[in-house]
Amino acid sequence: MNIDHKPKAVVLLSGGLDSTTVLAIAGAEGYECYCLSFAYGQRQAIELDRAAAVAEAAGVASHLVLRLDLDKIGGSALTTAREVPKHRSATEINSGIPATYVPGRNAIFLSHAAAWAEVIGATDIFIGVNALDYSGYPDCRPEFIAAFEKMVNLGTRAGSEGGGFTIRAPLMRLSKGEIIKKGLTLGVDYSQTHSCYDPDKEGLACGRCDACFLRLKGFAEARAVDPVPYQTDPEQKS
Repeated sequence: MNIDHKPKAVVLLSGGLDSTTVLAIAGAEGYECYCLSFAYGQRQAIELDRAAAVAEAAGVASHLVLRLDLDKIGGSALTTAREVPKHRSATEINSGIPATYVPGRNAIFLSHAAAWAEVIGATDIFIGVNALDYSGYPDCRPEFIAAFEKMVNLGTRAGSEGGGFTIRAPLMRLSKGEIIKKGLTLGVDYSQTHSCYDPDKEGLACGRCDACFLRLKGFAEARAVDPVPYQTDPEQKS
């Protein structure tokens, strides 16, 4: 038996702040990480470049990018020409499901992650969902993660014949500031990440969408400086 053998894990990696932190956590816990990203027709496609840079820097075992064309389904400001909400306060962000919600996204992503995990022999799937500082997406809640884990273990060979899968969401109960502090202690280089929903053609963050607001709020709470450039001086609301 090889005592140096590491357990395998599939890590959903968008190239954003949260998923990059989750990758660092999985690595620190001793997993051999297989990163999975998606080109799903998102307007913030620069995040795929960031995901590639993050995966390379982390020295992951493999980084797979799948094309899904969710823009053909539509229904979201991230996959259509629909306007991305800007200048919203924390109260507004926390009320209702925003236009940036992508129908079925995390269920679709996790299904692909489970399929790949089954093939490579991984039992753990890491995802960077968060139920505190987030934009009100229903597929980021702990109830969804628990239900999906049960479902995938009922509908796969790994779940039927083996130990099944565990969906790991280590950021679920952390604020954005706590997430950033955790990442910094693990050596995460946040200059490699991208969070903005509506970057310009050069990939610069707008500083005014919900994702930028939450990111900047988190860095302020962590008493750290956000290392990514913005189109203009970012605006924050309380």
